[in-house]
Amino acid sequence: MKKLARGELSFHQIGENCSLEEAPEMRRKALEQMTGVKLEHVGKYSINLAAVTGKNIDNPVGAVQVPVGVAGPLKVKAEGREAEHPIFLATTEGALVASVNRGCSALNKAGGARAIVLKDEMTRAPAFRCESAGDSVKFVEWVKGNEEKIRAEAESTTKHGKLVSITPFFIGRTVWLRFSYHTGEASGLNMVTIATKKAVDFIQKSQELAKCIALSGNACIDKKTSAMNFILGRGKSVIAEATIPAVVLEEVLKCTPEEFVEVNYRKNLLGSVMAGAHGFNAHAANPAAAMLIALGQDEAHAVDASYCVTSAEANSDGSLYVSVTMPSVYVGSLGGGTRVETQKELLGATGVESARELACVLASAVLAGEISLVGALATGTLASAHAELGR
Repeated sequence: MKKLARGELSFHQIGENCSLEEAPEMRRKALEQMTGVKLEHVGKYSINLAAVTGKNIDNPVGAVQVPVGVAGPLKVKAEGREAEHPIFLATTEGALVASVNRGCSALNKAGGARAIVLKDEMTRAPAFRCESAGDSVKFVEWVKGNEEKIRAEAESTTKHGKLVSITPFFIGRTVWLRFSYHTGEASGLNMVTIATKKAVDFIQKSQELAKCIALSGNACIDKKTSAMNFILGRGKSVIAEATIPAVVLEEVLKCTPEEFVEVNYRKNLLGSVMAGAHGFNAHAANPAAAMLIALGQDEAHAVDASYCVTSAEANSDGSLYVSVTMPSVYVGSLGGGTRVETQKELLGATGVESARELACVLASAVLAGEISLVGALATGTLASAHAELGR
């Protein structure tokens, strides 16, 4: 292969005239010639890149290997059963796995975490433009009058998706229709996009009051901080909780319930208010992101997982009640990145029986991470832990 000048060919064009199996190596060679950097380790992998090209990745050149650690196993009571789950965390942050593991230890000694799914709906919200606010109201009235027809159109695209509701929102002459779906075992982002597109096509050809400007109008909303998702929820809205006896708190975290509660109040609640944050937690996105990567989920949804409220209360019997409330957890037990071999293995080893249980395990792992970090702050050991484990 002749040496390529920058801008001479796109990386897509480089792989056009060879098989899916050969294309990654061709692109790597082109990159090596262009940059002068040897991509030796990027080219070593066991996953079948050809099988996921066009589904999970485009223009592949290889794979980035992220170290995976395991915490636990963590005992979780959720979805009608109690089970112990290994917590797989893909991360390059020192001390994260050790920290979550310490939280798992505290939870297990206290009988485990309890978790419940409050709501399970994925959304897509197209934006429509009308000529006036009056037409916006008439348009929404038309939508309500034709909801069953719109539902039939949307559900014709999927065997598993069910349209639950269509909720309108207004600004001036712009209308957002927030379509909410049950998506079965899939996380459902692609499913609801395709279903909503079919519904919008029907709406467009059946009335003249409104024109769709964007299939995703940012009132859905994903991969961005959002008061709407914090309040209404999106994906799986989950609470994970535990009651930890004072003796366990002292043994594992070396602090009292009162010390834990004060740190949580002044850091996670007051500190977040001062910062204008949407998340009221210590580092919920940290274990959430590591689990999303390890288990074949969309890692960008760590943003949505960060809408988490960590609450802590000292009980009259001297124990500590602690919980995380996560209104927007996006996970699936099939589809998406769960087809990639390494992620598929880890998801299977996690031992969940459904996407809802997976959301409960993720929230319980976040709870473990919150317990450990708040405890470290309460005893002043955060810096020393990172100095020992994170350097």
